[in-house]
Amino acid sequence: MEHVLLLITILLCLAFSGRCIDAYSRNDFPEGFLFGSAFSAFQWEGAVDEDGRMPSIWDTYIRSNNAPSGDIACDGYHKYKEDVRLMYDMGLDAFRLSISWSRLIPGGRGPVNPKGLLFYKNLIDELTRHGIEPHVTLYHNDLPQALEDEYGGWIDRRIIDDFTAFADICFRELGNKVKFWSTINEPNMSALGGYDLGFMPPEHCSAPFGHVNCSRGNSSTEPYIAVHNMLLAHASTARLYKQKYKGEQNGSVGMTCFSYWVVPFSSSKEDEMATQIAKDFFLGWILHPLVFGDYPDTMKRLVGKRLPSFSEEETKVVKDSSDFIGVIHYTTMTAAHVSTFQQGDFSADMNALVSPFGNSTLVKYDVLPWGLEGVLAYIKENYGNPPVYILENGQSTNHYSSLDDVERVEYLQAYIGAVLDSVRNGSKTRGYFQWSFMDLYEFLDTNYTYGLYYVNFSHPERKRSPKTSAFWYSAFLKGMIVSSQDMKNLSVSSSTGFSSQ
Repeated sequence: MEHVLLLITILLCLAFSGRCIDAYSRNDFPEGFLFGSAFSAFQWEGAVDEDGRMPSIWDTYIRSNNAPSGDIACDGYHKYKEDVRLMYDMGLDAFRLSISWSRLIPGGRGPVNPKGLLFYKNLIDELTRHGIEPHVTLYHNDLPQALEDEYGGWIDRRIIDDFTAFADICFRELGNKVKFWSTINEPNMSALGGYDLGFMPPEHCSAPFGHVNCSRGNSSTEPYIAVHNMLLAHASTARLYKQKYKGEQNGSVGMTCFSYWVVPFSSSKEDEMATQIAKDFFLGWILHPLVFGDYPDTMKRLVGKRLPSFSEEETKVVKDSSDFIGVIHYTTMTAAHVSTFQQGDFSADMNALVSPFGNSTLVKYDVLPWGLEGVLAYIKENYGNPPVYILENGQSTNHYSSLDDVERVEYLQAYIGAVLDSVRNGSKTRGYFQWSFMDLYEFLDTNYTYGLYYVNFSHPERKRSPKTSAFWYSAFLKGMIVSSQDMKNLSVSSSTGFSSQ
């Protein structure tokens, strides 16, 4: 594989002569700016019942819905050395991974699973040995089923202490080699999918708001309760790190936010107002407490008493609890005013109809890099310009189509360029992590994947094959001037499908 990447890099060096007006290189970014990629534990590891791991809410969700099995996924639990070597060959500075809580502490609390701990120590050692900086997410939507069964997981305040104890073990055992920690992955989207609409685990929802027939839940209250407890768990964990570990380990603790950009559906005053409300609900729901210690006034007015409140002490702990903001951005939405207001769930409370911009769908995105610029400018102007890491950004393509994923190349080239423009305009964005390094287990639609490497899920060895985007990103990481237009002439497999892979 290394000699193939070298050959492609030479070809790219000859092709990328700077003749395209949209061309740039990584050398245009500030010194120390990190470029990486990412995956999550459940979507990559597999080995769901090996070496002491117990079920998470993802396992339960898949089995109860007769969804395609994620039991093996990419088999990363057994192939991590091979995968780290691919990362090294690509030239990644950093890599974002997550810890499976139910692998490390199978019961959610109590004894540590020594084999689970050894796996994460080995994985992080392998990354650092290859000069790759690990960015670790403590929780990527995979709550131990034991805690869901015992008290309902994120809708009960007991989760705050249990999460903090889990984080304490991670800091103590792994923190000597990890300098960047994200506490909770996209709490706003986890709450909407899992506690309002019900299409994600743990499938809490209530009629008429749920998109599925849930057996439990309250869509009008639980999303707000879940996010509130996630914010408090994050703040408790950040305080623990600062008091117990930061002096010796000198790391940073941040939180992520699923970050749609939102623009008015029309030029009407009503749609402009609806757009600001949507920003308060999608972005302000998470960012306002982290920066100011409370929810946006718009949310407090529209949601009313169903929105939990912070005590004076909680406000002090939550405010300024994030050393950085992790932005997760894929696409841009439009907002249109809804003439009749009726409190209900998150969408009804927002009093705006939010829809994908242009031809985008939930699994396929138009190339709208100005949306990412909008998010970064909004954070800079409204939340004190904190340090930002873009922890997910990527394009899906049909998993069974072609290795020649020019669509993904065009998307990445445009969005990384938007990050460069944002940095030049004063955003303190310090890193960019493409999603995802390889095709992963995708629950929304297994036909669409985000990987730079194709994974043949039918092959017993889960064979990895580089796509055009892998060569493009590697060339970019190695300092070449890159342009999406040039890449159209460099095809790995312009029309070949995967039936024989």
